[in-house]
Amino acid sequence: MELISPADSIFLLAESREHPMHVGGLQLFEPPEGAGPDFIRDIYATMLTYGDVQPTFRKHPAELLGGIANVAWSFDRDIDLEYHLRRSALPSPGRVRELLELTSRLHGSLLDRHRPLWEAHLVEGLNDGRFAVYTKVHHALLDGVSAMKLMRRSLSDDPQNTELLAPWTIGPRQRAKGRKKRSSPLGDLVKVAGSVAGFVPSVLTIARAALLEQQLTLPFGAPKTMFNVPIGGARRCAAQSWPLKRVVAVKDACGVTVNDVILAMCAGALRAYLLEQDALPDRPLIAMVPVNLRSEDDAFSGGNMVGAILCSLATDLEDPAHRLGTIHASMRGNKEVFTQLPGFQQLALSAFNLAPLTLALVPSLAQAAQPPFNIVISNIPGAREPLYWRGARLDGNYPMSIALDGQALNITLSSNADNLDFGLVGCRRSIPHLQRLLGHLEDSLAGLEEAVGV
Repeated sequence: MELISPADSIFLLAESREHPMHVGGLQLFEPPEGAGPDFIRDIYATMLTYGDVQPTFRKHPAELLGGIANVAWSFDRDIDLEYHLRRSALPSPGRVRELLELTSRLHGSLLDRHRPLWEAHLVEGLNDGRFAVYTKVHHALLDGVSAMKLMRRSLSDDPQNTELLAPWTIGPRQRAKGRKKRSSPLGDLVKVAGSVAGFVPSVLTIARAALLEQQLTLPFGAPKTMFNVPIGGARRCAAQSWPLKRVVAVKDACGVTVNDVILAMCAGALRAYLLEQDALPDRPLIAMVPVNLRSEDDAFSGGNMVGAILCSLATDLEDPAHRLGTIHASMRGNKEVFTQLPGFQQLALSAFNLAPLTLALVPSLAQAAQPPFNIVISNIPGAREPLYWRGARLDGNYPMSIALDGQALNITLSSNADNLDFGLVGCRRSIPHLQRLLGHLEDSLAGLEEAVGV
């Protein structure tokens, strides 16, 4: 058995029927020229023969002493691939709408804790000839960055490469000689405990200086919105791509970062959506923006190494250019504070930002508590070149993340060659007409282009 790290155990402890704790991804592929009607069936049959499953895809929570759970991992020797890998077909007329309806149902269902915590679904029947792959992996096994890197390694940048790779067969990269091994969960816990004495005074000093200079956004500065409510277990998913060059043009015109423009694009969309619902608060929404803390050595080691900083989305401002400038200043100030801290103190400050979410686990507090932030907006780095899977081109790569009590909407995106692929996940009960946010995202980007003259 292997001990479950404290960070990973949180995702197991917090999971319930209303709160599935897996991350997912929807990929759209264009079959290669000459692919016959059995192309997907052949892929499915071939992948079922790939029984060399790596440890990350063999583990599920063990029960110690007959009942103590979420302390250690158990590793299955025999994996039932026909359970984990599934083949489905869309109902007529086979539009992307039907694909997203299927994705919504799959994304809202729990993974079986008596089996390794992952599933993959091959989906055919799209009326434009493409096919899709939806995967989900428990967040206790992989965070979004490591899952994206693993997906990248299963694909090729060569359209002529017909080799078929399955993510569950791909092991960690070999470490260069002389590099230190990643410590154990127990060792990590000891190091965190040892850093507490140094963490408290340094963070208080930096935070005090930052607050005096208005550089640091802290939890509970967010207004209560329709997103910050208890949620049910059903999900609704939406997805769309935008050309990266449009975002880069705005960035170059304003001297900001790509992520600043993305946050401004989301801010404009959220403002329009809330106005449409007659629910826009007077104070600006606050976003939690995940930050990757994983080194290249740890990119495929599993588990979670993600920091968190907060950003004002300036949704109280009507002018798109002014809103972008305010977002840029907020992100710059918070990054300056964050980057001054050592690695373990970055994790501790991130935990401080995220800790108020635990209040949402208490029903009476979930209704009354001020939200620590309003929404999570995550930008996961993807491939910069076109990718292929057995010659099929990856057209879209849409990440699907987690909704929580008090966080009924999540926006996650990834770069994919020349595009930015957005995946939206919302509580089906709390976020009406989620797909309208896609139109608002387009309008928001167009508004930024017009405001800065590109």
